[in-house]
Amino acid sequence: MSNTPAPLFVEHGDWATLGPVASEIRRIVFIEEQAVPREEEWDRRDGDCIHFLAWQDKRAIGTARLLPDGHIGRVAVLRDARGLGAGQQLMQAAIEVARQQGHAHVELAAQTHALAFYTNLGFEAFGDEFLDAGIPHRNMRLTLDS
Repeated sequence: MSNTPAPLFVEHGDWATLGPVASEIRRIVFIEEQAVPREEEWDRRDGDCIHFLAWQDKRAIGTARLLPDGHIGRVAVLRDARGLGAGQQLMQAAIEVARQQGHAHVELAAQTHALAFYTNLGFEAFGDEFLDAGIPHRNMRLTLDS
């Protein structure tokens, strides 16, 4: 038997298709684990976004969304799946879709504990630290090649 983890793949689609699975991951990570208030997590923007799910075998382990204005958000990976590369693959997929849509850059609000993760993907922090749902964040931007 091999101890090699099963390969990951990322799919993207609309909220009607991916929302039931994405919302469960977000509920676990943001509402349960990080104590984000439900009314802040469910901001009514999901229907306008492109959603991403990271899968390992037949299990969804992470999610993200791309807003129409080029912001990436709601990046979440289940605790027992962290470190497998799902976050990186989700981000790369969202960045590629933003590039295909013609965005000159993508932005996100990163929890400060994740700044290094986004910096390693090429994002640069700007502006002051701020609280979102009681969690310290910094805005970050990645300029896209045309």
